Amino acid sequence: MKKTLMLGNEAVARGLYEAGCRLVSSYPGTPSTEITEYAAEYRDVCPEMYCEWAPNEKVALEVAFGASLAGARAACAMKHVGLNVAADPLYTMSYTGVNGGLVLCVADDPGMHSSQNEQDSRHHAIAAKVPMLEPSDSAEAREYAMLAFELSEQFDTPFLLRMCTRIAHSQSLLSVEDRQDIPVKPYVKTPGKYIMAPANAIRRHPVVEARTRALIEYAETAPVNRVEMGGTEIGIICSGTCYRYVKEVFGDKASVLKLGMVNPLPEKLITDFAAKVDRLVVIEELDPVIENHCKALGLTVDGKNLFPMEGEFSQNLIRRVFGMDVVEGVTAEETIPVRPPVMCAGCPHRGLFYTLAKHKITVIGDIGCYTLGMAQPLNAVDSVLCMGASVSGVHGFNKIGGTETEKRTVAVIGDSTFMHSGMTGLVNISYNASNSTVIILDNSITGMTGHQQNPTTGYNIHGDPAAKVDLEAFCRAVGIDRVTVVDPYDLAACDKAITEELAAEGPGVIISRRPCVLLKTVKAKPAVKVDPESCRSCKKCMKLGCPAIHMEGEGKTTKAMVDPTLCVGCGVCEQLCAFGAIKGGN
Repeated sequence: MKKTLMLGNEAVARGLYEAGCRLVSSYPGTPSTEITEYAAEYRDVCPEMYCEWAPNEKVALEVAFGASLAGARAACAMKHVGLNVAADPLYTMSYTGVNGGLVLCVADDPGMHSSQNEQDSRHHAIAAKVPMLEPSDSAEAREYAMLAFELSEQFDTPFLLRMCTRIAHSQSLLSVEDRQDIPVKPYVKTPGKYIMAPANAIRRHPVVEARTRALIEYAETAPVNRVEMGGTEIGIICSGTCYRYVKEVFGDKASVLKLGMVNPLPEKLITDFAAKVDRLVVIEELDPVIENHCKALGLTVDGKNLFPMEGEFSQNLIRRVFGMDVVEGVTAEETIPVRPPVMCAGCPHRGLFYTLAKHKITVIGDIGCYTLGMAQPLNAVDSVLCMGASVSGVHGFNKIGGTETEKRTVAVIGDSTFMHSGMTGLVNISYNASNSTVIILDNSITGMTGHQQNPTTGYNIHGDPAAKVDLEAFCRAVGIDRVTVVDPYDLAACDKAITEELAAEGPGVIISRRPCVLLKTVKAKPAVKVDPESCRSCKKCMKLGCPAIHMEGEGKTTKAMVDPTLCVGCGVCEQLCAFGAIKGGN
């Protein structure tokens, strides 16, 4: 048995591999992305474990269900908001049950490090009546991924494995073993189980309720739920990350009930634990799921009356709540300036956003690295809701605003996000005939989550050649007659395309196409240079918000400067300078 350090997400992938999983289908989303990336790395040693990027989370879960139906162990991974997209199949899959084991890994994001909301995925588990495990370190991430397959098949149900940012992206020690040889189960045609027409579904609901009761009974003695008795003055119920914080703060001074299965929750185990301690406290991030369960059991418990509903917890937060001395961390001797996220130097989206901002266009935005177009000095985005909402939203915006908004409003959406859920919105624009302009920001990759392939790139998860969606042909096929392709590095071309499209009647699409500057296949040009004698300190170049450009000097001697270690020679700033002070590098 080999010991090694692994990230939580890497450990989940290891658990999938060791458990005999044969298919993993996912859509990338931080903090879940690496689960599938690490799983894909097993291709050379385990070609029978197929991995893929799906266009969205709903498709990914349906693919995994199909593999399960065929008798194989299957998995998918997504972030918490991705589970909203996959909720449709999940809730009905709870009724059908599984053939081969099926595990859905969902990663929550307390603190919203990379997300538009802070939702608690345990609510989906409860509402869908699907069991959920929650590990507290990498070793448990591996162990629980394997256990989830076993329990999925034992109880005939899909199983949720809940990660969070802190567990997904931290390392801890674990043991690894060889892959289990789990044969594919035969598929047997069973219409009453798998065809969820009303007449069959109404018979499956009692099965789900009986299964929940059986899972509650299992939870009472499940090894993943354990009591660690210490001092009895305080008894703490917790799970996941909070368990680690509690143990670090209290050690053996408090008794702890660690819950590895967070849905369904045990009843007798909790009431018996409560009877052994003087004071019962639930410590859980986000919503009071465990706390409300305890109150429903008639227990007196402290929880959200002490702890916040929002944000990540920490050891010091717990110390403060209990009146303990706070442990000071290491602090810098000097004040470090705030560095907000910005688009990279040479980002192909910058020229397009500059043009939109210059014309004071209302921009309905979407989810991706281009969301950073909202930041100063561009300040070019007005709304960001969820994947695909820009395309649907601009249609609704213009249906109400009419000619008042149609000529000065656009939707922007990335190529991967368009494939995820922007396509149907464009069909709606075409079908219901709104005078709306959609700009697809095609940077040839899924950029925000770390350069994953998507159906527009021409490559699959392993980088092998794959079918490539032709965006122009697709847009025309759904009824968009005007499709314009523009290079966002060419400011004049951007200006012309946007001006002409907004002046035209009927729906139109502009494809802003240039690969992400961080792609390995993109070769940077020599950095541009500033001639200080020609610079008039007008600061027009600063309106781009490019991190490679800054001002140096004081008063009238202030001049624009370009950091050659950051500049990729895109030339956008060169086009802006009316005095010819910025020149392409040699």
